[in-house]
Amino acid sequence: MAASSTDPRTWSTHKDAATSTAGVGLGFVLSDEDDIVCLDLDHCINPLTGRLAPWAAAILRDAGTCYVEVSPSGDGLHIWGRADVRQGRKIRRPDGTAVEIYGTGRYIAMTGQRFRNAPSTLADLSGLVSVLTA
Repeated sequence: MAASSTDPRTWSTHKDAATSTAGVGLGFVLSDEDDIVCLDLDHCINPLTGRLAPWAAAILRDAGTCYVEVSPSGDGLHIWGRADVRQGRKIRRPDGTAVEIYGTGRYIAMTGQRFRNAPSTLADLSGLVSVLTA
């Protein structure tokens, strides 16, 4: 059975999800049971050069050492870490910044395609989240 972001009865372990034939891939449900957050940076990788948009490079720098993967679109990033985020936010700025910040009630599709050999650690993103949402 496919998972629902609002029904914990449909969630499973990574091992079980990886061998399941339901759905179209793996994902992670952000819940209020932990402090895991995802910063979703939209359209920040130039498809021709692979270079990051300056606003995205700054966010990635400020995130520190943490797990970052290329999003399913292929031109965005998911930055994973820890922070207290109870209300999702979408941030759009004139400089091109396009960030969504989620901490609960959200399903994030995962690719497992690490960006630039990112480690598999979750950094404290509290300070970065505060700056982005100020």
